[in-house]
Amino acid sequence: MTTNARLQAILTDTPIGTVLPAIAQVNLPNWWLAGGAVRNSVWRVVFGENCALVINDFDIAFFDEIGDRSQELAAKTSLTEKFPNYKFDVKNQASFARWRTGKRTYTSTEDGIQDWLHTATAVGVRLNSQGEWEFLTPYGLDDLFSGIIRPTPAHIHNPDADNKAATFLSKCPHLRLA
Repeated sequence: MTTNARLQAILTDTPIGTVLPAIAQVNLPNWWLAGGAVRNSVWRVVFGENCALVINDFDIAFFDEIGDRSQELAAKTSLTEKFPNYKFDVKNQASFARWRTGKRTYTSTEDGIQDWLHTATAVGVRLNSQGEWEFLTPYGLDDLFSGIIRPTPAHIHNPDADNKAATFLSKCPHLRLA
C-alpha cells in the first residue's frame, strides 16, 4: 500500500471522510483540507486512545488573488450549516499577508501550506471533480505516520513551533521530537 493510499484509508473512516465531499461542493479555487484535522486524525489512529489530540477545526486553504474575506465567510457559513457540530477555518492564502502582519505573500495554496509550522501539519487532502482523493505532501508522510514533530524549514528556530510541539507531546506521549 502506498503512503497516499494508507493516508486515504485512515482518513476515510474519520470525520474527514464525511466532511471532504461537502468541502469539495463549496468549490473554492485550488483548495486543500490540511493541518490539525489531518494530523490529529492520523495520530489518533496510529497511537490509539492514549493520544488525546482531536479535530479542533477543519483548516481549509485556498487561493484566489482577487478574492476577499467574504469568500472565507461564505464557505465557513455553508459548511457550518451542514455540520453544526464542527468548526471550519477557511483561509485564502493569497490574502494571508494582508491581514496577518509579518507574513510573506504566498504564490499558491501549496506555497502557503508548505510554510505551516510542522511537516506533519503541512499535509493536505482534497477531492477532485471526479470525487477522487488528491494529496499534498511537500515533506512526505514519514513524519506523520511515525509521530515525529519536525518544524518545516522556515520554522526551525521559531518559538511558536516549539510551543506547539510541547502541546502535542503533552496530549500524545507517543510522539517524538525530530
